[in-house]
Amino acid sequence: MPYPIQWILSLIFVVQMYLAMLVLAIVFTPFAMINRVYAYAACRTYCRWVRFSARWLVGLRSDIRGDIPTDEVLIASKHQSFFDIIMIVSVVPRPKFIMKKQLSLTPIVGYYAKRIGCVAVDRGKRGQAIKKMVADVKSGSTLPGQLIIFPQGTRVAAGVHMPYKVGTGVLYEQTGQGIVPAATNVGVFWPRRGVYRARGLAVVEFLPRITPGKPIKEVMTELEEVIETASDQLMAEAGFTLPSRAT
Repeated sequence: MPYPIQWILSLIFVVQMYLAMLVLAIVFTPFAMINRVYAYAACRTYCRWVRFSARWLVGLRSDIRGDIPTDEVLIASKHQSFFDIIMIVSVVPRPKFIMKKQLSLTPIVGYYAKRIGCVAVDRGKRGQAIKKMVADVKSGSTLPGQLIIFPQGTRVAAGVHMPYKVGTGVLYEQTGQGIVPAATNVGVFWPRRGVYRARGLAVVEFLPRITPGKPIKEVMTELEEVIETASDQLMAEAGFTLPSRAT
């Protein structure tokens, strides 16, 4: 059961996190409207503040492992909570996302997502979504950078298994870009929903790159294996007891 003081600190952290988003939006938006460099700066500043304040207020430290990708590449990441997004955006130079269409209508988040070149798709129309992702990336309508996609399509709680969707493989094949897999254990400390944040060390680990030219089926099998294995290792390192999986 969570300690009361940790819950109170978590609530304070969450409130200030959203206040910081508002303050930084007020400060950066006039500049971001003129030059998108400031949009990247705003996103990076906010994410670094969240990492700092998480450590300071709730004792949640964060660590980035592996080689941080800086070229034009796909980043296929395990997605357990908002914090893995925060951590990735805090270190890659030009992040952009495949995101659900509804987020583009969200105040502040929607504006900055468009400004940095995120690709909005309707997850309810899978076939159309994949075609739109590929068309937007190949047409050059999105900005060069690190395209972050979540192969499972949504946040997945720590220890829960969910199959990987083929969209990542299609993007890999049709864009000719390599994939940098990313594993994480953030869901152990920062859940998909709720206020409580636990103390500990949250990790995002960039894994060895998958080079272009492999068949989609082979890539998707490799991607799931390396991300799930590394994520399980990170969660176990954090003291999380993984549920047994049927073989």
